[in-house]
Amino acid sequence: MACGDLVAPAVSGEIPAIASRQRAEKKTFTDSEITEGFFKTAFGAEFHMAGRVDRIRKYDVPVRVFADGLNRPDRKAQLANVVADIGQRVQHLDIAMADSSAGANVVVKLVRDRDLFRTITAFYGGERAREIRSSLDPQCLSGFRKNDRFEIEHSDVFLTVDNGDFVFLDCAYEELLQSLGPINDTSSVPWTMFNDNVSMGYFDVYDQYILNVLYDPRIKVGMTIDEVKAVLPEVLADVRVWVKNVNGLPE
Repeated sequence: MACGDLVAPAVSGEIPAIASRQRAEKKTFTDSEITEGFFKTAFGAEFHMAGRVDRIRKYDVPVRVFADGLNRPDRKAQLANVVADIGQRVQHLDIAMADSSAGANVVVKLVRDRDLFRTITAFYGGERAREIRSSLDPQCLSGFRKNDRFEIEHSDVFLTVDNGDFVFLDCAYEELLQSLGPINDTSSVPWTMFNDNVSMGYFDVYDQYILNVLYDPRIKVGMTIDEVKAVLPEVLADVRVWVKNVNGLPE
């Protein structure tokens, strides 16, 4: 989960490290490549705190995001751009910024890098924070709380604001997307940002496939792997059409 001062640059093209990655991005995938990444990220958990992780977990209500913490209008504007971009690229996900924390089910805490561990400690407690640091050594972090039906009820995201635009956007995309359900990192899928060895800084095509499959209405909260496999072919066929159109991909 490794992630990191222009005033609200565009989400992608104005940052050279992002633009170069977009030019080199792989955009064509087989069904098996997409399903491998989906199953490896939508099930399991990189850092397992509590509860079962062998079921589909996602929001079943509109997602509202609130930026809390440091008063950084530039970072808040970038975060709003990220949220809008995710909303435009995931067909069945209703996500937008909230005006207050009371109206939000995703709270993004903006902190200085030097204050990240202290903030995590205050939030999770000393023992849990030390486990997180020794296991993940994060530059950013996300987690969610789910109910007994595996519906995500609330997510918390921690982003550092002072490591540069690329790191901030890379973290913002990865942690926001993981807070929506695909919380498990994998080192065996080279195209996903949910791989600690991969840094994107934008919402890549491969991960659009994963999130669109997850939020398709036929993929229901609490489903097992076998239940997902039963409906996945028809879901993936429709998701392919959406991702192609929203990205202007060739036939």
